[in-house]
Amino acid sequence: MKILTAPYIFTPLGFKENQAIVFDKKIIEIGTHQTLEKKYPNAIVTTLPKNSVIYPGFINTHVHLEFSSNKTTLNYGAFVPWLESIIANREVLANNSKAMQEGCKEMLHSGITTFGAVSSYGLDLDVCRTSPQRVVFFNECIGSNPEIIEVLFNDFLLRVDTCESAKSDMLIPAIAIHSPYALHPNIIKKCIALAKERNYPISAHFLESPAEKEWLTAHSGPFKKFFENFLGVSKPVTTIEQFLSHFKDTPTHFIHACEASYDELLILQEGSHSIGHCPRSNKLLGCKRLEIENIQIPWTLATDGKSSNWSLNIFDELRAALMLHPTDDIKELAYRLMGSITHQAADILGVSCGKIKPDMSADFAIVTLPKAPQNPADIALWTILHTNNATQVYIQGERYV
Repeated sequence: MKILTAPYIFTPLGFKENQAIVFDKKIIEIGTHQTLEKKYPNAIVTTLPKNSVIYPGFINTHVHLEFSSNKTTLNYGAFVPWLESIIANREVLANNSKAMQEGCKEMLHSGITTFGAVSSYGLDLDVCRTSPQRVVFFNECIGSNPEIIEVLFNDFLLRVDTCESAKSDMLIPAIAIHSPYALHPNIIKKCIALAKERNYPISAHFLESPAEKEWLTAHSGPFKKFFENFLGVSKPVTTIEQFLSHFKDTPTHFIHACEASYDELLILQEGSHSIGHCPRSNKLLGCKRLEIENIQIPWTLATDGKSSNWSLNIFDELRAALMLHPTDDIKELAYRLMGSITHQAADILGVSCGKIKPDMSADFAIVTLPKAPQNPADIALWTILHTNNATQVYIQGERYV
């Protein structure tokens, strides 16, 4: 049993001052250090450095590890040229265990104790299984050719079953629907049925780019040439409305949604869905800004993968989001951003962490500010501006950083 004492602790209701946490694998109690040390005399007590803040371990709901070796290979600036460069270089980039391990380590040092890994090929399963972090492993299904639906789904099912066999408290099987343009409706139905049967979380890329929106609504644009060249197809396999209808009774974590209209966002809201927001990835691929100030849908901040980003450090993403989004209250935006990678993300992924409260997993990301804040309301802002890595990281009560 251990006790951590800090000047500040982050909660969904604000920052608590001069509090302590007693924990083993789970959080047992929160109170003053005097009370807890008296109540638990045998606990190992750690008094954190001056100006320290205890956050719940951060949660990155959407990351692709399989292309972690990318540095200068892929083509940025617009979505379809980038996608073409992915296809041309995937054999070189996808299977690099060392780069994937380094990506996990980079996330860990930035305080990420849980992440949602979207896996296209299953090449990252061993890396995720041996990572100290909790991983929601989204086995991704892709394929729009109706003639090989059974082959595609059976291959996908093999990957899912392999993941299921590795299931543990720290590796949670899940399903990812690639996108409206890249998966046949009949396979989508099979994937969702499987997720419901096994109670798996679901995610799906959705209306990421202008090219995707133009292809799905007007059957034209850069994607038309792409599909004609690669698959001999001149129109999409579904519409936006048809795609969304599959998820009517299945809360799903939709990724990006940069091109979603008011009506489409309303469907997400009414369906109890959520959005994963990846601002740096969106910028690099020529996508619009997700107007988080105008949506009434739970959302998280996420890094996406190094195929469309230069780091998996959550503080880099936080700073980008802070500078990207207009606001009349930058302190409130900073607080919302921190909530989006803690309690909000935990609720969306359905994991028992992300909150500093009894019975939650003892996952902590501890940061140390350069000086004492004059006002606790500023702490989230100072955290984002002044932190590059966490000073200490705990997962299930064990210290890893």
